[in-house]
This record gives sequence, structure tokens and C-alpha cells, in this order.
Amino acid sequence: MPDPSEKHILNIQGSFYVDDTCIDCDLCRSAAPTIFTRDDAGNGYSYVHRQPSSPEEIALALEAAESCPTESIGEDGS
Repeated sequence: MPDPSEKHILNIQGSFYVDDTCIDCDLCRSAAPTIFTRDDAGNGYSYVHRQPSSPEEIALALEAAESCPTESIGEDGS
């Protein structure tokens, strides 16, 4: 289960986030490349660089969260 107190520092503010349990598997970036990106300068993990803004993008972000092998993607509704 994602931990909102352990959000990656680069996540853009909003309801979706990636926490520090990410293992850099690339699944979320493949599923929703307009939402998730890789921190190449830091630890190499994914983070939310743009919050979804359409129903289609929200569906992609939720699909990525449901598919995440480490359950690192959260959605807190804020």
C-alpha cells in the first residue's frame, strides 16, 4: 500500500503520487507516459510529473496504480 508520508519529493502536487518503494520497473511510465516520468538525476525512480486532467488520463493513472508490483502509486483524492 502506498505511503503518503513517503512521497517522492519530485511528485507534482495533486491526488496521484509515487512513494519511495518504487523499484524503477517502468510499468507506470509505459502505461501513462504523460503522467509518470523517471528521476534520472536522482535515484532513478518514477514520480508524477503531471496530474491527470481528463477521464482517460485518470483511467490510465489508476491502471498504472493497480498494476504497480510494489504498490508504490497512490491516489489520495486531494
